[in-house]
Amino acid sequence: MSLERINPAELSPATGFSHAVAATGTRLVFLAGQTALDGEGKVVGESLPEQFEIALANLLAALAAAGGTPADLARVTVYAVDVAAYRTHAAELGRIWRRSAGRDYPAMAVIGVVRLWDDQALVELDGVAVLP
Repeated sequence: MSLERINPAELSPATGFSHAVAATGTRLVFLAGQTALDGEGKVVGESLPEQFEIALANLLAALAAAGGTPADLARVTVYAVDVAAYRTHAAELGRIWRRSAGRDYPAMAVIGVVRLWDDQALVELDGVAVLP
């Protein structure tokens, strides 16, 4: 399995994401959207960074259960109820990402949404991983 991260020089610098990811492997893992739900099904964390860290941990737990690691992530989509707040906290969110998932960035997008399934949820992450 291999993931080739592609960041053409003519595009803006890829900071915290890759412009494209070419994947070669034998198993695709589609990761459902994860929010800051605890084991009881309750949203925890008051701030966007707190919820982002928990949602990312949940996404990575699902990936690990499927036999994958953060380096196997080819695509992650972030759904945020407040894109301005996401941008304000971008540096902190980047530190959380690097601490939890490393520096092998997938192709990513942040999409603003009106609300998520649980009213208290501020952010949701889903993804696609390619495993050997």
